[in-house]
This record gives sequence, C-alpha cells and structure tokens, in this order.
Amino acid sequence: MTTSENLTQDKIDFYRENGFVQIPAIIGADEIADFREAALEANRATHNLSAGRGIFDQHVNVWTQSDAMKKLTLHPNVAAVATKLAGTPLRLWHDQILIKQPHNQKPTEFHQDQPYWPHADSPNPISCWIALCDVPVERGCMTFLPGSHRRTDLTAQNLADARSLFNLCPDLQWNPRITVPLRAGNCTFHHGRCAHMATPNFTDEPRVAHIVIFMPRCTTYDGKRHIVTDPLNLQIGDVIQGDLFPEVG
Repeated sequence: MTTSENLTQDKIDFYRENGFVQIPAIIGADEIADFREAALEANRATHNLSAGRGIFDQHVNVWTQSDAMKKLTLHPNVAAVATKLAGTPLRLWHDQILIKQPHNQKPTEFHQDQPYWPHADSPNPISCWIALCDVPVERGCMTFLPGSHRRTDLTAQNLADARSLFNLCPDLQWNPRITVPLRAGNCTFHHGRCAHMATPNFTDEPRVAHIVIFMPRCTTYDGKRHIVTDPLNLQIGDVIQGDLFPEVG
C-alpha cells in the first residue's frame, strides 16, 4: 500500500510539475469490494444530481449519509498522501461517487474542476480519484493535460462539449495527453486546475469511482452558487470551514 511514509520524492515532484500523479494501492485490496458495493448501494439509494448531464451518475457528500463511504472519504491514508503532494494543510471540500453506466457512449470532455467551485485564496486544491473497479480505457479512465494546472485564469468549461476548454485556451489542444488506466484500489491525484477528461464506458460493467476533494484550509467563499455551499448562508470572504469541511492530514 502507498502511504505518506513511502511516497517517493519522484512522485511528489511529478505531481507538482504536471498537476497529476498515479498512485498504486491507496487502499487495501481487502477493502475494495466492500467500498465498491457501498458506492453502488449509495447510487441506488441517493438522488441523482444529474450534474454531468447524463454523462455519469453523481452523488455529492455521500460521506454524510453512508458510514461505509465516510470511512473511505476520511481514510487517513488518502488524506496524508494528499497533504504531502499538495504541500499545504488541507480540509475536505466534498466527496462524490461518479458512476459511468455500461455502454453510456458519453465521454466526460476536457475540463478543469476548480472553476466550478466557489473558492478564493485556494492555490492548491487536490482531488483523489479512486478506482473501485478495474478501469481500463474502455471503461472510462482519465486522460490528463500535463502542466495545465498553471492556467488559473480560465472560466468554467462544459463537460459535454469537446471544444469548450480549447475554445477558451487554444494552446492547450497541443499539450501532450497522458491516459491513465487504473486497477481497482489504485488512484490518481490531480490539482483542481489540471485539465482532464474520461472516456465513455464501452463495457458491460459500470465504472465506479470515488473522488475525495481537498482544499487548503485558508480557502474562502467567493459567492458563486454551488450545491455544497448554497444552504450555508456564507458571506463573501468567509473561510469555508466547520463540520462539513473537516481538517485532514
């Protein structure tokens, strides 16, 4: 298992240079099947937010509703590795289960995550994308644009539009693209500004991934609408903190 203690400097350097990194065995092999079943159960029981416009089933803040998923979202190994890669104290932003149903025929087009979030003073957000099943290219693995995390000036992109990111930043279409298939229990970490996409699921099995998103502890609210913060009556400039956003690491 990869831990913060055996995480190599090469991995840290790769992440900071490229905006993403692949990490093997972030959770134990004996835990994977239970977490996968818990995610599928949450998919059956939780309202589909449809944020992906049919591209995937998305369920946000599942850790507040499922004890099993809370164990994964707040897994100390995930938080410790994220903190070491980001190089700054972190707190949880939110988690989400993303499931691509079999033969969904819909890619998740290139985009950055952070423009969707109501965050200011947040230079080092980091997401852990955990494969809860084997995710070959044919099942919906991710492709990254190395170095694109340095583009901090872009507005939100459309996950359903293959040209959305590149219309905003034409130079990015010439970046190298690195595709990262994952075995169950492996993960990638990516910066909130690292552009990425996921292929359609062409297989007979659902693609099941759990994503844990962290933000620097100093992150403040910038006033944008977001499903997580809309009910909280935050004022612009407030630090995003409290029981829903526990400190980790």
